[in-house]
Order: sequence, then structure tokens, then C-alpha cells
Amino acid sequence: MLQIQQNVSLKNFNTFGVEAAAKYFVEINHEDDLVELFMDPQWKQGRLLVLGGGSNMLLINDFDGLVIRMNIRGFEHRINHNDVFVEAGGGEVWDDLVNFCVAREYAGLENLSLIPGSVGASPIQNIGAYGVELQDVFYSCRAFEIATGTFKTFTKADCKFDYRESVFKSELKGQYIIVAVKFHLSLIPNFNLHYGAIEQELANRGITQPTIKDVSQVVSHIRVSKLPDPTTIGNAGSFFKNPVISLAEFAPIQTKFPDVVHFPAGEGHVKLAAGWLIEQCGWKGKVVGHTGTWKSQALVLVNHGGATGDEVYNFSSQIIDSVYTKFGVTLQREVNIIS
Repeated sequence: MLQIQQNVSLKNFNTFGVEAAAKYFVEINHEDDLVELFMDPQWKQGRLLVLGGGSNMLLINDFDGLVIRMNIRGFEHRINHNDVFVEAGGGEVWDDLVNFCVAREYAGLENLSLIPGSVGASPIQNIGAYGVELQDVFYSCRAFEIATGTFKTFTKADCKFDYRESVFKSELKGQYIIVAVKFHLSLIPNFNLHYGAIEQELANRGITQPTIKDVSQVVSHIRVSKLPDPTTIGNAGSFFKNPVISLAEFAPIQTKFPDVVHFPAGEGHVKLAAGWLIEQCGWKGKVVGHTGTWKSQALVLVNHGGATGDEVYNFSSQIIDSVYTKFGVTLQREVNIIS
């Protein structure tokens, strides 16, 4: 029998560590729990918030609805020649999945080491880091359709992945709850080492022929050196997306700022480093009230203790305005704003 709790604090369920309360709260441990939950029509009609690791969200106010905490666990894996298929429960911690695969020398997830959050949230955001995105290793996901009470399998094509985007953030937003994700990995590594400082750090360690474990450890080291630990100081990782602009828009920026950090982003487009743009505007390490940017990475907003969601949001708005004034580029928030 499901236990629906009332007036539950969400402070420990969001990595920003902001205080907010859920009017109703339930934990889902099995797929059947979702079927049972939505047999009651009141939950189909009210507001819903699905929580995994709470790592890619900012709560602005108390949530006047039902918060569903996904806790479906478990790993299954199958090997076919050099192809490896790994399925993980939506409630699994993302980095536990990465470690599970790295330990067995299943290649593909090593660049995504130490990303906070849950497996179930990964396709929604199309998470990515160091030149690899979830869509590169995604095979399928199993999701519960709230309206019908049935389960559906989504292929990669079904998900319509784009940069930090998917069908679950657009036309199907709020209609499905992801319960499991299957990944297509390999026994033969195809390393992506050119992004960030991976190659340099490998060289610093005297590693010329890296293993999957080497790459995972190096990525983890770089992330720890640049990004704050949510268990120590509240944050949601990268707060803004790296903006993608046309070459025509990029030309005057590069003329005025020759050192602008940028990367190719498909035909006729360039991806700018949002952290660099923010830093050039003087925000890196800045503290305003209870919030601020991280001292080592301007892309990360932090809660120095006691910050409200509204305070963090207003601070992010100041940064957006500042970057637009200086560069003519509008930053988009990567973090989901829950109001």
C-alpha cells in the first residue's frame, strides 16, 4: 500500500539545498506502484513533480501538488559479441551506473563520470560532458504514461534528442515518467579525449594508452577540481546552457573578443562557453547575499547557506542581463525552474 505523506520538506531532495515543501509526497519503488498511484484520479488532475536525484532543478516556492520520488533500482546487462546492453532502474544514481560499467570495462559512459542525478532523468535532459552526450550511448527507455496507466518503450528516434533537450522536455512534457533506461555500450573503447583537459591530465599522469578506468578517473578528477560537491555546498551543476549561435552572429563577437572560447556546433553554427562569457562579465566567484557563482567555475551557481530559490533565480537573471549587455548573447538556463 502506497504511503502518501503531507507537507514534506524537500530540502534534502534537491542538490541546491533550498527549503521548499511538498503538499503531498510519495516514494515509488516498483513499476506497479505507479499503476496503483494513478488509479486514483485526483493525481492525474493535480500538479505533479517527478524527483530523481534533484540535481537539475531549482525550487522557487513550495510545491502545491504531488511530488513523486523515483526509487526504482537495479541493473541488468547483456553482451552480444562486442556490443553491451545495460539497463538501469530510473531511481539508480547516475554515477553508480557509470561505476558499474567502468568496473566491467564496458565503454561509453566514462566521459560522463560524476555527473549528479538519477538515471531516469538522464534522457529528459540529454545530459552530457566532455564531448559525450547521453544520446551517443542511449538505446531505449521504458516510461509510464500517466493518462493511460500503461508503459511504453521509446527508441532513440522517439526521444528527439538535441542539445540538453528531448521530447520529454517539449511536446511530451509531464506526460510520462521514466522507469528504466537501456544503454548501448561496447567492449571496444572509442575514446573521446579532445574535450576539456582530458588529454593534458592523462599526459600529466604519464598515461599514453588509457583504459576506460583511466579516462573515468581523469574526468572525475577534473570535475572535482572545478565543480563544488553538492553535499558540501548547494548547487545544481552547470546552471546555464552553452549558447549555440550562427557564424554570422559569432563573427562580430570574435572580432571584438579574439580570445572567445568556442567550439564547432554543426554546419554554420558555433557553441560558446557560457562559463567564459560569465567570467568575462566579472561574475566568477562573486557572492551576492546567500548565493553566488563558484570560485572555480562561473557556470555553477551555489547556495552559500540559507538562499531561497527566488534569490538564486534573481541572481541568475542578473547574470543573463550582464552577458547580453556585453556580448549580445542570451543565456538559457539549463536547470529546470519549478515555481
